Amino acid sequence: MSDTLITVIAIALAAVLMFVFPLMTMSDRTDDVAQLTVETATTEFVDNIRSTGKITKTDYDSFVEAITSTGNTYNVEMQVDVKDSNLGKKVSQAQSDKIGENTSYSIYTSQIENALDSPSHTYYCKEGDIVSASVKNTNQTISQQLKNFFYSVTGNDSYTIAAQHAGVVTANGK
Repeated sequence: MSDTLITVIAIALAAVLMFVFPLMTMSDRTDDVAQLTVETATTEFVDNIRSTGKITKTDYDSFVEAITSTGNTYNVEMQVDVKDSNLGKKVSQAQSDKIGENTSYSIYTSQIENALDSPSHTYYCKEGDIVSASVKNTNQTISQQLKNFFYSVTGNDSYTIAAQHAGVVTANGK
């Protein structure tokens, strides 16, 4: 009886070692590739905005297509901190070359998407604006599901694939 029990345990352990751990390792590598793809696409997208001074619908759609090619769904958040050029209304002194006098206001994802849906299909930035993009996956990857099953490590609200990039716009879009 004890030999049979030991044999069953050994077969179960061998099955776990032969199938489950390689599956977990491969799914982790898939997440690593997706992470690299998302980081690269986000960096290229933001750097393109910085160098051209504009966000076009074509560029945004290409960016979304590049990150969703990983097989995951993502939440994309963009923000443009617009440098206010009308300093006379915001401060008592009107010299824009002094440090601390520049003010800015923020434009967020929904406002940018509205501009991309307009007839011009473009959101224009100006030199000195700060543009940033943040991407997080919204679905559970296979790696997350396996870890939840075996370890109960990650929760349903967590994400494993994320990227952020920001920079100052160096060219006027118009």
